[in-house]
Amino acid sequence: MTESNSRITKAVIPAAGLGTRFLPATKATPKEMLPVVDKPAIQYVVEEAVSAGLDDVLMITGRNKRPLEDHFDRNYELESALQKKGDARRLAKVQESSDLATMHYVRQGDPRGLGHAVLCAAPHVGREPFAVLLGDDLIDPRDPLLQRMVEVQEQHGGSVVALLEVAPEQIHLYGCADIEATEDSDVVRVIGMVEKPEPADAPSNYAIIGRYVLDPHIFDILRTTEPGRGGEIQLTDALQQLAADEKVGGPVHGVVFKGRRYDTGDRGDYLRAIVRLACEREDLGPEFRTWLRSYVAEEM
Repeated sequence: MTESNSRITKAVIPAAGLGTRFLPATKATPKEMLPVVDKPAIQYVVEEAVSAGLDDVLMITGRNKRPLEDHFDRNYELESALQKKGDARRLAKVQESSDLATMHYVRQGDPRGLGHAVLCAAPHVGREPFAVLLGDDLIDPRDPLLQRMVEVQEQHGGSVVALLEVAPEQIHLYGCADIEATEDSDVVRVIGMVEKPEPADAPSNYAIIGRYVLDPHIFDILRTTEPGRGGEIQLTDALQQLAADEKVGGPVHGVVFKGRRYDTGDRGDYLRAIVRLACEREDLGPEFRTWLRSYVAEEM
């Protein structure tokens, strides 16, 4: 297979951040392991990759991230104890994470930004297109964003980013895309990108959120990309080069996402994500919603 028609099977999940916004909870526990209802946030991300057909997952880790590896590994002692108790339901939940995908790990070492984290995946990915999923964005499984992005990449080649329309005053929090319409209502052509622009300088209010399907030429560009905003190697800067010169690695398209997204990178949004997901659970939702209505009524 050539680069352009390789079926995408590999997902890269950067997970080397320090999680300082959640201190002191993240002093000894990786932020990716913080629970969202009853599963760590990182498990939702791996499940999303697997649902899109990407069963080879590389996690980019750093110091104090060993619990991530332990979570996706077998725990024979715990499994044996549950088996002896005849607790088949909990045993299945424990085994679920270790049976999800083929997991690989590499340490980023010096944390030099998202672009550098992606570059750490080059030896594992090789010359194949691949996906990058950021753990702070949880996408509802009923809204198969990544699957749609893979379809767009297979159709057009090149790279694909996920876009979300945000209020103009919020665009400075994101990478921003300059876009052109295509024949597909949910797909745009990306002709330029800028990292966290001031609202007056933003080319649109389409924010780049944490899902990417990338052509392997991105590695060649990242190797020569100078540190940008914040002194870090920005993935957006490398994607900007791809968008500016299609001959390098094909076009860049965007899938405009209008589904359900849960931001777990902010404390308030993290709490809101837990409440929303708990309310929608069949096993927890009815009782939890009843309590929540009562609580809100008392606080009004």
